[in-house]
Amino acid sequence: MKIGIMGGTFDPIHIGHLLLGEFAYEDFGLDEIWFLPNGNPPHKDTEETKKALRHRVNMVKLSIADVSYFRLNLYEAEVDHHSYTYQTMQEFNRLYPDDSFYFILGADSLFSIEQWMYFREIFPTCTILAAMRDDKDAEEMRRQMRYLKEKYGARIELLQAPLLEISSTTLRERAARGLSLRYMVPDTVAEYIRENRLYETPVI
Repeated sequence: MKIGIMGGTFDPIHIGHLLLGEFAYEDFGLDEIWFLPNGNPPHKDTEETKKALRHRVNMVKLSIADVSYFRLNLYEAEVDHHSYTYQTMQEFNRLYPDDSFYFILGADSLFSIEQWMYFREIFPTCTILAAMRDDKDAEEMRRQMRYLKEKYGARIELLQAPLLEISSTTLRERAARGLSLRYMVPDTVAEYIRENRLYETPVI
């Protein structure tokens, strides 16, 4: 199978994440998109953080429940150590040797990927799908893609999807103020946030 990987904290997941997954699925003929909520570092391993992680996982479940090719993968959420992309992708290649992986990331991450932990180890494990942003010149994106391909042998494709100026930080702030999240998150997620009174107080 051809599997797209969408990682993130998803705190909360929003329609920008879901649209990236949808466009990657359609444009590259993928079979599934795996949503990977990040776990928490061990030094924050408190009961409150475990509860927050459970909420993030539940919101991902709700947001993808009616899409047959969207899957929740708890690999990073369940490991007992801080997970890095290169480790996760190496493990997926080991566990699923007959599948091909497509790692979805944003334009900003494409330009900062050399700062990631052991970033060179990521490139042999997957094809990177780099989402185009309106504020990044197309030629600038292509120059960065060529640079990474030539220097590290990276496999990178341009993912053209709508740019939505939605951030999870903004959503948390709106929820804390009792403002609507309609049209920014799935209705089921907005209802979950209201019912569980998420983001009303800081999660430590």
